[in-house]
Amino acid sequence: MHVAGIVAEYNPFHTGHAYQIAQTKAAFPGDCAVVAVMSGNWVQQTHCAVADKWRRAQIALMGGVDLVLELPTVWATASAESFAWGAVSLLHGTGVVDVLSFGSEYGEVGPLEQVAACLDRPDCQERLHTLIGQGMSMASARESAVREQIGWEGKLLATPNNNLGIEYIRALRRLDSPITPMTVRREGAGHNVLLAPQEMTQPNSTGSKARSFVSATQLRECLSQGLWSQAEPYFVPGERGILEQGGELPSLVQIERAMLARVRTMSQTDWAGLPDSGGEEGLTQRLERAGRQCVSMEDFYQQVKTKRYTHARIRRLALWAYLGIRAQDIPAQPPYLRALAFNSRGRELLRAMKERAQLPIVTKPAHAQKLEQAGQALFSLESRCTDLYDLCFPSVVKPGREWTTGPVIMVVERKDAMETTGG
Repeated sequence: MHVAGIVAEYNPFHTGHAYQIAQTKAAFPGDCAVVAVMSGNWVQQTHCAVADKWRRAQIALMGGVDLVLELPTVWATASAESFAWGAVSLLHGTGVVDVLSFGSEYGEVGPLEQVAACLDRPDCQERLHTLIGQGMSMASARESAVREQIGWEGKLLATPNNNLGIEYIRALRRLDSPITPMTVRREGAGHNVLLAPQEMTQPNSTGSKARSFVSATQLRECLSQGLWSQAEPYFVPGERGILEQGGELPSLVQIERAMLARVRTMSQTDWAGLPDSGGEEGLTQRLERAGRQCVSMEDFYQQVKTKRYTHARIRRLALWAYLGIRAQDIPAQPPYLRALAFNSRGRELLRAMKERAQLPIVTKPAHAQKLEQAGQALFSLESRCTDLYDLCFPSVVKPGREWTTGPVIMVVERKDAMETTGG
């Protein structure tokens, strides 16, 4: 049996995710199980997820995943390189995953591997640092450095899914992992693309009343406006009901003043303690000054942002400040594997992992108390991140869910019956 690993946010799960899973399984005509490493309650766009990680993990099972493992917040909210490192390290650490499947705009893995190899070369890294020193943003410098080294393939870094796939491959190389990368061409709307409401309901080539694929950004926009009927055609059956169980959706609007209070009281020393703080670049001075002057978080982002300091980077720093994540809180490698959800096949994978995994497995919150110091510290940090996530809801949720919520277990007893439990 092949075991394919997928890195995802599923924020929310949609037809494009289901397509990737189906294409991955189709690549292995025999038996193929799917392990997803999924971001927790905070996601890379520096937003609170549309639903908590347990609900999203349950929906992932409904969409074809067999086992969902959590990508802790310290990597889930990081830049592409750190995000990929944390996620791939977890898949490698399972000891059972033999294929890493990811979506990409290009759709072929060979050129992406060439770019990954180029970026890992010392001469390319030296050129990259030179270009950054000349004032280029990281993204522009990476593309330019690779173009100079190997030619047209450098333009692959200009698109987000290609870029992330390249980072997955680099992480595999760094780990000397036996996992083989494969890619599924991304179809439909591009990453973060927003369509007009009438465009979402235009017939596609198959005659359907809705397009086959839209971006997760599009669906989040629909949900934020209460347009559930427009989003539902892109959900798996039953997904809407699970998303609606939590009542009103979480929003950063609920914690605007808490974040504002945090940035207003941060000193240069405080900012320098965050990951990717850019202390040597003079960024911490800009951050402190903007914190003392801003009247909203958007005002803060605009005051700090420059061509070199991107909006995404500033948002990450502000979120880390709110969550209290310091550079020293990020382990060199993940210290445990945490199961958020699994079905019958996922349970078999967990049994195999007990024999082959390189990391301890957490299937119940109580297991965290038996971890080594690094693992206990990260789990406690994750608990704090969940408590702060729960402040994003209109009605404040009682703290401590991290220590009382077990994985979602979906057991198929017969073809026409399915039992789902959370605990």
